[in-house]
Amino acid sequence: VQLQASGGGLVEAGGSLTLSCAASGGAVRRYTVGWFRQAPGKEREFVAAFGWTGDTKYTDPVKGRFTISRDNAKNTVYLQMNSLKPEDTALYYCAKTTTIWGRVTEENNYTGWGQGTQVTVSS
Repeated sequence: VQLQASGGGLVEAGGSLTLSCAASGGAVRRYTVGWFRQAPGKEREFVAAFGWTGDTKYTDPVKGRFTISRDNAKNTVYLQMNSLKPEDTALYYCAKTTTIWGRVTEENNYTGWGQGTQVTVSS
C-alpha cells in the first residue's frame, strides 16, 4: 500500500485545513495510519494516528484542535486541523504501520512514507 499526503497550504492563525492521505494498492483499513510533521531545523514528530480498529491517538499539542478520521470507501485518512497556530507550520507526512498500539508514536515502526504536504500558518 502506497500513501500520498495532500491538502496543505498557507493559512492564517486560527484558520483550518484538512489534510488527506490517499492509499493505493491495498485497503488502508488494514493498517494503522499515522500523521507526522517536521518543522525546519527540527526532527520529525508524531501528530496523530488512526488505528485499524478505529482507535485514535494524538500528541498533546494538537489535542482538541486536530481530528483524525478514515473513509473506507475513499480509502483515505484525513487530518482535520482547526485553530491552527504558527507552531503548527511544518511538512506533514502520512505513513502506515502494523505495530502494536502502544508504539504507534514511534516513526521507525512506519513504512510507506510518501512526499509530504506543506502547512504554513502565518501569525
